[in-house]
Amino acid sequence: MNDRTLYQTILGLAAPWQVEAVELNMEAQEVLVSVGLSADVILKCPVCDQPAARYDSSEERRWRHLDSCQFRTILVSRIPRVRCSEHGVRQIRTPWAEERSRFTALFESWVIRLLRECSIDSVAALVGASWDEVAGIQRRAVQRGLARRANEPVHAIGVDETSFQKRHQYVTVITDLEKDRVLWVGDDRKEMTLREGLKTFGEHLSAIETVVTDMWDPYIAAVRGVIPDWESKLVFDRYHVMWHVNKAVDDVRRAERRDPAIRQILMRTRYLWLRGKASRKRKHNRELRELLRAGLKVGRAWSIKENLVHLWDFKTIRGALRYFKQWYGWASRSRLPEMVRAAKTVRHYLYGIVNYTTHRYTNARSEAMNAKIQELKYRARGYRNRESFRSAILFHCGGLSLDPL
Repeated sequence: MNDRTLYQTILGLAAPWQVEAVELNMEAQEVLVSVGLSADVILKCPVCDQPAARYDSSEERRWRHLDSCQFRTILVSRIPRVRCSEHGVRQIRTPWAEERSRFTALFESWVIRLLRECSIDSVAALVGASWDEVAGIQRRAVQRGLARRANEPVHAIGVDETSFQKRHQYVTVITDLEKDRVLWVGDDRKEMTLREGLKTFGEHLSAIETVVTDMWDPYIAAVRGVIPDWESKLVFDRYHVMWHVNKAVDDVRRAERRDPAIRQILMRTRYLWLRGKASRKRKHNRELRELLRAGLKVGRAWSIKENLVHLWDFKTIRGALRYFKQWYGWASRSRLPEMVRAAKTVRHYLYGIVNYTTHRYTNARSEAMNAKIQELKYRARGYRNRESFRSAILFHCGGLSLDPL
């Protein structure tokens, strides 16, 4: 087997494409593989696939391929252009690379596999390419994946923001809660940001049955303005509801701790009051029982907080509303201003809280996706701009088909 036959085989080239020459450049540490097209072949328009007359050939172009041993492998070819009666002058397709790419499909596939595990900097060093070249491969992979994504209904989505850089810079992320994938990423966390994201669902917007988010008013306004029957579909995440009540409990503790007679009793008890039942150990329950006997205000606040958790146990909206009415009466008569304010906040957003009883979705998957996104940001040591950040999120979390050709 000679060198031309060898590269013809390993490149997977079939007639009418053929390897015409193989040259080893020791100084540049490169193998140059010249590829040509049979002169008598019938050319076709790349758009309509109909026979077309040869117009001319491009200047010599180069594509980076997988290395041959320690040598960079470069494909070299002049690509014919045809004149189509319908589509004008067009360059024909090549079987080894996508249009406008300077890398072969096999090389891009290899880089994509590396990018799944490593940062752009690391991949660039491994393959001997520039940062911009590797980032371009990632960006094209995302564009391919989005173009291939099936236009199908999505029934449950989660909306969350994640930090892009310091100084309160965010992006908004829409997650498919059924298939655990990122659907869309937009700049900032404003009402218009989410409106833009929701409108990308187009004709399938009415198919959305559940929207889980935190109690962020711009997000609520966006859902209200775009999604039909929004009030019955919006679900406020339990974690964010309990965050408000936990903060009120902690505020009660802080205020009570100013009393010199009580300061020593409440020393190092902050997280004891804030832990949920699932994260409390036996020793924590024992310590709580002892503190509750002291008749502290924070003990009353804690009891109110702990009983609110049962709101998510109900299976019907009517049952949840009946229970909340009792809980709200208790909280509003507690003579604890912090708990009264928290109870009013919960009442204000109650319509989206009790919707959980019928939808049974939380933002846990969105929060898990948020953690994965922050890990990507840490691994990359940050991103230059939001577009690079968006591309990385969709590359790693979008569930896209990324490989070329």
